[in-house]
Amino acid sequence: MRKRWVAAAFVAAAILTVVVVAACDVTPAVTLPLPPAASPSAAPPVSPRPSAAPRPPGPAVAALAALPVKGRAPKTGYARAQFGPAWADTDHDGCDQRNQVLGRDLTVVVKRGRCVVVTGLLHDPYTDTSVPFIRGALTSDDVQIDHVVALSNAWQTGAQALDVYQRELIATDPLNLLAVNGPTNQSKGDGDAATWLPPAKGYRCAYVARQVAVKTRYKLWVTPAERDAIARVLTDCPGQALP
Repeated sequence: MRKRWVAAAFVAAAILTVVVVAACDVTPAVTLPLPPAASPSAAPPVSPRPSAAPRPPGPAVAALAALPVKGRAPKTGYARAQFGPAWADTDHDGCDQRNQVLGRDLTVVVKRGRCVVVTGLLHDPYTDTSVPFIRGALTSDDVQIDHVVALSNAWQTGAQALDVYQRELIATDPLNLLAVNGPTNQSKGDGDAATWLPPAKGYRCAYVARQVAVKTRYKLWVTPAERDAIARVLTDCPGQALP
């Protein structure tokens, strides 16, 4: 009996020794640091889009910028006769300029012979209204021919330095002539863009562009106030073409 107990005690001690040694040989677990959490991916930086190149100025704006700007010269010496006979046939086609412009600007035109306009209908650009034309002592002036650049204005902005032939061309050039409502033309007088513009706002861009075209063709200048007034109108139509 004593031998069995000693043997059992010996076995238990051996097992305990193995367990202790095994425990001593166990390598403790190493906790590795976790990689930092990835931040939410930011969108790649976007390069700023190049701003669109500014549009080049339209023909009327560019032509206005090229005109000389000066003060108004004295009106001394001005007379209608300085611009030649009224409605002279400067293009030598056998028809005076008044009848040529009436024939160009009126519709349903009836003529006497090849040139003389007897009746017609005007769509007036200055008022955006229709005006019948009937030739006669009491009715012809219902439709008048306007010098878009008034001759007095032309005289005071360079025309007095031109020869008589050049001034006659200013007075008869179809570019400077429009058939318009008579009373409205009378209200314009010899005003420039700084003092008068067509009542029909929808026509103002075309109107000032025509003035710029005339002044460009005949090398006239604009006054500072006139230049500024034309520029203000053209801000609403920067691409405006010249007629």
